Amino acid sequence: MNTKDLMDTAKSLVADDKGLLAMDESNPTCNKRFARMGIPQTMEARRDYRELIVTTPGLGECISGAILFDETIRQQKKDGTPFLKVLTGAGIIPGIKVDTGAKDLAGHPGEKITEGLDGLRDRLEEYFQMGARFAKWRAVIAMGDGIPSGSCIEANAHALARYAALCQEAGLVPIVEPEVLMDGDHTLERCHKITEEVLRTVFNQLHS
Repeated sequence: MNTKDLMDTAKSLVADDKGLLAMDESNPTCNKRFARMGIPQTMEARRDYRELIVTTPGLGECISGAILFDETIRQQKKDGTPFLKVLTGAGIIPGIKVDTGAKDLAGHPGEKITEGLDGLRDRLEEYFQMGARFAKWRAVIAMGDGIPSGSCIEANAHALARYAALCQEAGLVPIVEPEVLMDGDHTLERCHKITEEVLRTVFNQLHS
């Protein structure tokens, strides 16, 4: 782990009032959107769509980093230029979504745990060699009758911390995203309380 490189990347990602482009939608999600529009659900159609995004004129003037999906980071323009080269040429730092999605948390109806830790060290090493310099992992915390439970919050916070440590080990800046869903009939005060609890638990896990 090169701490200076990690800090330099992190500073670059938040510099000059630029934002991050999340183009990390999974293939199934992309295909569902294509289906609604009558677009073929093929790898080539997804490639064409993503090429439109990465070749947007002036993209680097507003975007500091782009979060990619596994298929996307391996794709090229029609002329054979890798998407990674197009992005870096525009001054955009490539990133990669590495979680494998939120799945039902066993024994906790209505709650989710984000998976993807198995084999993550090797995947991170490969992504770094390909040119990625940061990663993203999203945890989903839902509110409802009796949820979220302490177990759900702890499990997701622990997974986020393990992911973050592995990212730093591999030379990737980790984006840690504990998302407390706002959907539901709960009060604003309860949302504030749960969000505070989730963030405190995540920070404690990251610190330890």
